[in-house]
Amino acid sequence: MSEHDQSRPEKSGRRKFLKAAAASGVALVAAPAVVKAQGPMTMRLQSTWPSKDIFHEFAQDIAKKVNDMSGGDLRIDVLPAGAVVPAFGLLDAVSSGTLDAGHGVLAYHYGKQNALALWGSGPGFSMDANMLLAWHKYGGGKELLAKLYASIGANVQSFVYGPMPSQPLGWFKNPIAKLDDLKGLKYRTVGISIDMFQQMGAAVNALPGGEIVSAMDRGLLDAAEFNNASSDRALGFPDVSKVCMLQSYHQNAEQFEVMFNKAKFDGLPQRMRVMIEYAIEAASADMSWKAVDRYSQDYAEMQTKDKVRFFKTPDAILKKQLEVYDEIVLKKANENALFKEVLQSQLAFAKRTTQWEQDTVTNRRMAYDHYFGPNGAARKLG
Repeated sequence: MSEHDQSRPEKSGRRKFLKAAAASGVALVAAPAVVKAQGPMTMRLQSTWPSKDIFHEFAQDIAKKVNDMSGGDLRIDVLPAGAVVPAFGLLDAVSSGTLDAGHGVLAYHYGKQNALALWGSGPGFSMDANMLLAWHKYGGGKELLAKLYASIGANVQSFVYGPMPSQPLGWFKNPIAKLDDLKGLKYRTVGISIDMFQQMGAAVNALPGGEIVSAMDRGLLDAAEFNNASSDRALGFPDVSKVCMLQSYHQNAEQFEVMFNKAKFDGLPQRMRVMIEYAIEAASADMSWKAVDRYSQDYAEMQTKDKVRFFKTPDAILKKQLEVYDEIVLKKANENALFKEVLQSQLAFAKRTTQWEQDTVTNRRMAYDHYFGPNGAARKLG
């Protein structure tokens, strides 16, 4: 039998099987096609921070959570400030799609819409940063932020997260004992704080975090504030100043922002959009816990190793900050209807929530003095 003849019974049997299956209504499943494996979806996120700053590490923490939770389907690559655009160019870069995402703070967009600085640039109307985050999520802030971005044509999806502790008044050549000591100083700050310190007599220059220390070293700045013990130490503040003034109302309730290009974010599968939102919420808690650990370590080491002297900002200066801030926001509210809308929303939320907090939360100073004061109980207990 030839090779051709050998194949005929096989073909004939297959035809009979197909006819019988069709007659009986049996569904035939085609063999799965071999699909070429594709790599993960990738997004480029640039932070506003130098790579050595703990803030850049916070941005990397978010990316790691997203990357881990996606199971390899989505990867966020994190770049430091300046890798693609300057720190203050982040909003434009994300909005245009030059970058897929960015990590920074809302006060850095102050020049485009001054109401954005109400997310953290100021006293928070006696709220701390976590309470202001509560306003953002449950008190109408999220919706107001979307209106603000729409007002300037920003094509971004914003997530506000990461409560920051009260920031120091800053780094100086000599301790600040009275209001007049600020007058004439070349001082760095951002957001509404620019207006505040100008009105208090300083000559203000808004610089990104990575440029501050070199400006102080070259004499372009006399003094500056940035954020916290870990960032300040990593950026080199103790190398150009040995005096840091603690406590201030200029940035008492600030948070971070993660923004995505809205078209690219909306184009992600729904499960990935939800995953990103939950990853950022998880990172918010993780960031606040890490900050307690790391900031306190660097605060202690700056005193013992770097020989930095820390002083409390005098109450007279703190009180003046509040008075000046009120004048500034009242003026801006009269000039900008959206500013007024955000201001009124925050005030209403703050009045209710801070009364609850002041009435119910125990002041921890007594307990601190009891355990760690001159004759503290910690000596006996430890």
